[in-house]
Amino acid sequence: MISLQKLFGKTDIFYDLLEKSAEEARHGVQALKTLFSQPPAAQNMDELKLVRRKDKKITEEINEALCKTFVTELEREDIEALSNALYKIPKTVEKIAERFIICSSKLAGVDFSRQMGMMETAADTVVQMVGELRKKMHLERMKDMNAKLQQIEGDADKLILELLKDLYSGNHDPLRVIMLRDLYDLMEKVVDKCRDAGNVLSLIVLKYS
Repeated sequence: MISLQKLFGKTDIFYDLLEKSAEEARHGVQALKTLFSQPPAAQNMDELKLVRRKDKKITEEINEALCKTFVTELEREDIEALSNALYKIPKTVEKIAERFIICSSKLAGVDFSRQMGMMETAADTVVQMVGELRKKMHLERMKDMNAKLQQIEGDADKLILELLKDLYSGNHDPLRVIMLRDLYDLMEKVVDKCRDAGNVLSLIVLKYS
């Protein structure tokens, strides 16, 4: 008896591609951390641009595979939603890098370690959650990881309020305030994008549980 998988094509390609996309999102966050540690003269966008190109190619491969595959274990709309959510993470990270390189010489002494820690933990969690899809989606484990993402997002909201309170205290150069506000907002968005991906993953798991 011929299985539907053999008849219509392997469906695990989507797990492979989604996992690769999540890994590129994490790679982007790691590359940003490296960029922050470099002196202005050594800073460049090469690695981050490579991450975006790779992830864009992965997203295109997912779309092409959806057009060619008749049967998928996950619903096509869920695959598309998760693919788009993952793609937005490195896209936002690249924006941070672009802005940072423009103004890094004027941001000496600024510590972004707290934001980076949240972004790294959020990206790691997304990678773990995407990996759970192939393992037939253990609902309770996915709920725990999504709750972790929600907590990180809440902590990021509290942090930006704390930072804005300092920025608006009147003790900083106005141009520096504008630069930092822009970067803080984008860093918070990276955590938001990870949270969004986690929400999509949780809905997928709930649907198939």
